[in-house]
Amino acid sequence: MKDANQSALLNERHPISTQTDSHTTKLVDPAVDWFIFVLGAGILFSVVLPIVIAPEWSAGAINQTFEFLTTRFGVLYVVTAVGTIMFLLWLACSRYGRLQLGSGDAEYNEFAWASMLFCAGIGASLIYWGAAEWVYYYTDPPMGIEPRSDEALVWAAGYGIFHWGPIGWALYCLPAIALGCSFYIQKIPRLRLSAACSSVLGRWSEGWLGRLIDLFFVVGLLGTAATGLGFGTSVVSAAMHNLTGWPDNIQMQFAVIGVVTLMVAYSVFRGMDRGIRVLSLWNAVLAIGLVLMVFLAGPWGFILEMAVTSVGQVLQHFVAMSTWTDPMRRGDFVENWTVFYWAWWIALGPFVGMFVCRISAGRTIRQVIFGMLGWGTMGCVMFFTVLGGYAMHLELSGIYGVIDVIQSEGPATAIAAMIGGLPLGTFWLIYLAVIGLIFTATTYDSASYTLAVGASRSLTEGQHPVMWQRVFWALILGLLPMSLLFLGGLRVLQTASIVASLPLIVIYGVMALAIIRVVRAQFVSVSSSASG
Repeated sequence: MKDANQSALLNERHPISTQTDSHTTKLVDPAVDWFIFVLGAGILFSVVLPIVIAPEWSAGAINQTFEFLTTRFGVLYVVTAVGTIMFLLWLACSRYGRLQLGSGDAEYNEFAWASMLFCAGIGASLIYWGAAEWVYYYTDPPMGIEPRSDEALVWAAGYGIFHWGPIGWALYCLPAIALGCSFYIQKIPRLRLSAACSSVLGRWSEGWLGRLIDLFFVVGLLGTAATGLGFGTSVVSAAMHNLTGWPDNIQMQFAVIGVVTLMVAYSVFRGMDRGIRVLSLWNAVLAIGLVLMVFLAGPWGFILEMAVTSVGQVLQHFVAMSTWTDPMRRGDFVENWTVFYWAWWIALGPFVGMFVCRISAGRTIRQVIFGMLGWGTMGCVMFFTVLGGYAMHLELSGIYGVIDVIQSEGPATAIAAMIGGLPLGTFWLIYLAVIGLIFTATTYDSASYTLAVGASRSLTEGQHPVMWQRVFWALILGLLPMSLLFLGGLRVLQTASIVASLPLIVIYGVMALAIIRVVRAQFVSVSSSASG
């Protein structure tokens, strides 16, 4: 065991393959895919520069792009989301679900594994939307419901859970399973989206088509990472404003992004076990502490009753909510929210999937699917029911005008005020700022690591991308959210997710077919070996 630990540590410090001659064994870094690396970084700068140089023109173009894509292609996102969760449930319950990804026991225990996948996939966006999302649904509800009515309140509480529930995590899970099949079962030494499609595309996966698929992954991650980082930055900046009185302006938000970027760079420098895992575990403990404090210090009876009601609402109307596309165009709820969320999950899916695949060695397909859908959904439900329930109670009881503040000053300001109103409010504001920083950092250290993986030519089980590349992506990842924050507005962030995710819809279909081919072939092989 000691030797194995030493070997693992050595791999962490010196990521990678070995070359042997007659005299010595030398560890060498994995080759960088300069096509993906240079083109991905180039696309990032090509998006940032127009926003900085011509912000008004960029804002108009972004609004037009959002309306066009959601109106013309919105139904594709709905179909993809429904199809994905149905496929994964079938796969988990089938005989193929017991196939194992990798050999040996699971590398991480259940709590560490769940903490890393949750922190990688969510970030501080969960605090932002968990407390505030119900307001948008309450004041502008779906399905022709009367605004600000009791019925609208119940639907508002339920829709947040729906958008952050099992369908979203299924969109994360599909790439994780596809990558796991190619990396652990097929033994393809490339943890890349093109490799996950190789059983369908054949030699095309290693040619220009495979390169294009990997580029879509990089672009999707860059575009959508900016969305989450923007939300998390707003929460931390508002908390700092309430604590210090410093203006909550673009300079403050840039400073927050700078701190997060340094934390991310240090984390990825430390590596998976000594950086990302430790930061995720601390973040999970702190997040549970925040939610528990709000529940105990707040109106826990109201929160508990609203939680039961909202979960029941989702369970009762899950199919209708999943398939509602508003064909009569009586509003823009589907386009603004459901389509946006499915696009967000899809765009981040390959990133989270690649990361989850990396930490899931030793687990079965069934364990990964039910673990992601179960742990992920329960964590999101906890945040939405507690933070959202607390905010609802403040609004309905007249203690604090949550809706007015969100509509006039933004969700981050309202969230900071709500947390500051708890007993020992100053302490909990500091707590909120710290957890917001760590939550954001845990998502983007995972993103930086995954970008480095995607821009590496080959990796084998136990290997890691070259150090300088991990740190480069960590430092560069803050540029796009800074530029989007410069423009401001929710629509800007929503559009980034929509644009980045559209090409990935087709790739999701290819990955599903690839999974079927790989697991069928592997099951036949395992069955033949057992019988022989």
